[in-house]
Amino acid sequence: MPAKTMKKPAITTCPCGGADYAKCCKPFHDGTPAPGAEQLMRSRYSAYVLGLMPYIHVTWHASTRPALSELTHDTALRWLGLEVKQTGGNEQEAQVEFVARSKIDGRAHRLHEVSRFVREDGRWFYVDGVFPAEQKKDKQA
Repeated sequence: MPAKTMKKPAITTCPCGGADYAKCCKPFHDGTPAPGAEQLMRSRYSAYVLGLMPYIHVTWHASTRPALSELTHDTALRWLGLEVKQTGGNEQEAQVEFVARSKIDGRAHRLHEVSRFVREDGRWFYVDGVFPAEQKKDKQA
Protein backbone atom coordinates (compact mmCIF):
# COMPACT_ATOMS: atom_id res chain seq x y z
CA MET A 1 0.00 0.00 0.00
CA PRO A 2 1.49 3.41 -0.98
CA ALA A 3 2.40 5.85 1.76
CA LYS A 4 0.10 8.79 2.22
CA THR A 5 1.55 12.09 1.13
CA MET A 6 1.16 14.98 3.49
CA LYS A 7 0.10 18.28 1.99
CA LYS A 8 1.41 21.46 3.51
CA PRO A 9 -1.48 23.41 4.96
CA ALA A 10 -2.36 26.38 2.79
CA ILE A 11 -1.56 29.62 4.54
CA THR A 12 -4.07 32.41 4.41
CA THR A 13 -2.56 35.20 6.51
CA CYS A 14 0.61 36.63 5.00
CA PRO A 15 3.69 36.22 7.21
CA CYS A 16 4.68 39.86 6.58
CA GLY A 17 1.51 41.02 8.33
CA GLY A 18 -0.63 41.47 5.25
CA ALA A 19 -4.17 40.20 5.48
CA ASP A 20 -4.18 37.65 2.66
CA TYR A 21 -1.05 35.84 1.47
CA ALA A 22 -2.58 35.17 -1.97
CA LYS A 23 -2.98 38.92 -2.53
CA CYS A 24 0.06 40.10 -0.57
CA CYS A 25 3.44 38.33 -1.01
CA LYS A 26 2.47 35.24 -3.01
CA PRO A 27 2.32 37.06 -6.37
CA PHE A 28 5.91 38.23 -5.81
CA HIS A 29 6.99 34.73 -4.82
CA ASP A 30 5.37 33.52 -8.05
CA GLY A 31 7.41 35.96 -10.19
CA THR A 32 5.56 39.29 -10.31
CA PRO A 33 8.13 42.09 -9.69
CA ALA A 34 7.61 43.94 -6.41
CA PRO A 35 6.54 47.52 -7.20
CA GLY A 36 8.68 49.04 -4.44
CA ALA A 37 11.45 48.37 -1.96
CA GLU A 38 9.09 47.94 1.00
CA GLN A 39 7.04 45.33 -0.84
CA LEU A 40 10.23 43.50 -1.82
CA MET A 41 11.49 43.58 1.77
CA ARG A 42 8.14 42.25 3.05
CA SER A 43 8.12 39.49 0.43
CA ARG A 44 11.69 38.52 1.38
CA TYR A 45 10.69 38.30 5.05
CA SER A 46 7.76 36.06 4.06
CA ALA A 47 10.11 33.97 1.93
CA TYR A 48 12.42 33.44 4.93
CA VAL A 49 9.41 32.38 7.02
CA LEU A 50 8.25 29.95 4.33
CA GLY A 51 11.71 28.63 3.41
CA LEU A 52 11.64 29.98 -0.15
CA MET A 53 15.41 30.32 -0.43
CA PRO A 54 15.49 30.49 -4.26
CA TYR A 55 13.33 33.64 -4.01
CA ILE A 56 15.74 35.15 -1.49
CA HIS A 57 18.55 34.37 -3.92
CA VAL A 58 17.00 35.89 -7.06
CA THR A 59 15.94 39.07 -5.23
CA TRP A 60 19.47 39.67 -3.88
CA HIS A 61 21.57 42.04 -6.01
CA ALA A 62 24.25 40.25 -8.02
CA SER A 63 27.01 42.47 -6.54
CA THR A 64 26.42 41.15 -3.00
CA ARG A 65 24.49 37.90 -3.57
CA PRO A 66 25.80 34.78 -1.83
CA ALA A 67 25.65 31.39 -3.53
CA LEU A 68 22.26 29.71 -3.28
CA SER A 69 23.93 26.84 -1.43
CA GLU A 70 24.82 29.28 1.37
CA LEU A 71 21.18 30.20 1.95
CA THR A 72 19.61 27.68 4.26
CA HIS A 73 16.19 27.54 5.87
CA ASP A 74 16.55 27.06 9.61
CA THR A 75 13.50 25.02 10.51
CA ALA A 76 14.20 25.46 14.23
CA LEU A 77 13.80 29.23 13.89
CA ARG A 78 10.23 30.45 14.30
CA TRP A 79 9.50 33.89 12.90
CA LEU A 80 7.07 35.87 15.06
CA GLY A 81 6.46 39.11 13.23
CA LEU A 82 7.65 42.02 11.16
CA GLU A 83 7.43 45.74 11.84
CA VAL A 84 8.46 48.26 9.19
CA LYS A 85 9.83 51.29 11.02
CA GLN A 86 10.43 53.64 8.09
CA THR A 87 11.15 53.80 4.39
CA GLY A 88 12.93 56.31 2.23
CA GLY A 89 14.58 56.82 -1.10
CA ASN A 90 13.52 57.39 -4.67
CA GLU A 91 12.59 55.42 -7.79
CA GLN A 92 16.06 53.86 -8.13
CA GLU A 93 17.46 53.49 -4.60
CA ALA A 94 15.66 53.01 -1.32
CA GLN A 95 16.08 52.03 2.32
CA VAL A 96 13.71 50.13 4.56
CA GLU A 97 14.20 50.01 8.32
CA PHE A 98 12.51 47.08 9.99
CA VAL A 99 12.43 44.86 13.04
CA ALA A 100 11.83 41.13 12.60
CA ARG A 101 11.17 39.07 15.70
CA SER A 102 11.96 35.39 15.99
CA LYS A 103 12.40 32.60 18.51
CA ILE A 104 14.79 29.68 18.55
CA ASP A 105 15.34 27.16 21.34
CA GLY A 106 12.99 29.15 23.57
CA ARG A 107 14.97 32.37 23.20
CA ALA A 108 13.50 35.48 21.60
CA HIS A 109 15.54 37.50 19.09
CA ARG A 110 15.12 40.83 17.30
CA LEU A 111 16.70 41.64 13.95
CA HIS A 112 16.76 45.43 13.55
CA GLU A 113 18.12 46.34 10.13
CA VAL A 114 18.20 49.19 7.66
CA SER A 115 18.24 47.47 4.28
CA ARG A 116 19.41 49.04 1.02
CA PHE A 117 17.64 48.31 -2.26
CA VAL A 118 18.27 49.26 -5.88
CA ARG A 119 16.03 49.10 -8.91
CA GLU A 120 17.45 47.73 -12.15
CA ASP A 121 15.55 46.92 -15.33
CA GLY A 122 12.23 47.47 -13.56
CA ARG A 123 13.02 45.10 -10.65
CA TRP A 124 13.98 45.89 -7.07
CA PHE A 125 16.90 44.03 -5.46
CA TYR A 126 18.18 43.80 -1.89
CA VAL A 127 21.80 45.03 -1.75
CA ASP A 128 22.81 44.92 1.90
CA GLY A 129 21.88 46.08 5.34
CA VAL A 130 23.27 47.67 8.46
CA PHE A 131 22.24 47.15 12.05
CA PRO A 132 21.47 50.47 13.80
CA ALA A 133 22.68 49.20 17.20
CA GLU A 134 26.09 48.43 15.65
CA GLN A 135 26.23 51.88 14.03
CA LYS A 136 25.72 53.50 17.45
CA LYS A 137 28.54 51.39 18.93
CA ASP A 138 30.89 52.37 16.06
CA LYS A 139 30.17 56.09 16.59
CA GLN A 140 30.87 55.79 20.33
CA ALA A 141 34.23 54.04 19.85
